Amino acid sequence: MNIQKIVVVYFSPTGGVEKAARIVAGELAQRLGLEPEYINFTKPEARQQEYRFGPADLVVAASPVYAGRLPNKSMPDYQARLLGENTPAVPLCVFGNRNYDEAVREWVLLLEANGFQIAGAAAFAGRHAFSDRVGTGRPDGEDQARMRAFAGAVADKLAGDVLPVLELDRSEIGPYYTPLKEDKTPAKFLKAKPLTDWGKCSRCGACARACPVGSIDKETMEAVGLCIKCQACVRRCTVHAKYFEDRDFLSHVAMLEQNYTQRAENLVLV
Repeated sequence: MNIQKIVVVYFSPTGGVEKAARIVAGELAQRLGLEPEYINFTKPEARQQEYRFGPADLVVAASPVYAGRLPNKSMPDYQARLLGENTPAVPLCVFGNRNYDEAVREWVLLLEANGFQIAGAAAFAGRHAFSDRVGTGRPDGEDQARMRAFAGAVADKLAGDVLPVLELDRSEIGPYYTPLKEDKTPAKFLKAKPLTDWGKCSRCGACARACPVGSIDKETMEAVGLCIKCQACVRRCTVHAKYFEDRDFLSHVAMLEQNYTQRAENLVLV
């Protein structure tokens, strides 16, 4: 195939998805002799534009996994804004060491429906956004080597004249994972929002700038709109002033720390 451009589109509130996308894209760039272009789909303004790609483009599309699927608040933007025309694509998912569940299949089916041809797909483990104790150090050296090997296999596949259809179960996508508390009952924290420790807050505005859904007021630093629990504000705050205290949310975090510290396996499909 005559690939003339690599475009990387990533939604990465806490940076883990961007890191994985850049590793994969970097290896593809080296193999194909091209310089990648990057589109930060995390920013609300970026998700207002339409992006069209042709047969000579290679699109690396990278997303986090939320509750075992693509984030339900950004998925409609993926569907509406990323449009291909027989465009080779590499969907990537990064999951927080629990499970990727249906996310990879969902990404593949969404992109195929939007005119993309899948050259390969993968899910890689990363540090969980909710806790440093879940997925600690991921992606580590072993993971990064796997990412580069995956990219190399995709590059080899793209050397052919025709891109074969990726072998994958294309049945209906299952439901979102139900978060659990320590007692294994459902954790209901949909309405939870980050709070602010005013004794620490410097009112620098980093939290408001980091919020991918624009829900933190730039003047008051308070969460006034929808919160997707991405933890961008918590992770980006340099003085550790943002935090959650919702009981169900904290119980879910404790459950993750009790049950998902073991090494989760990556998924690679080429």
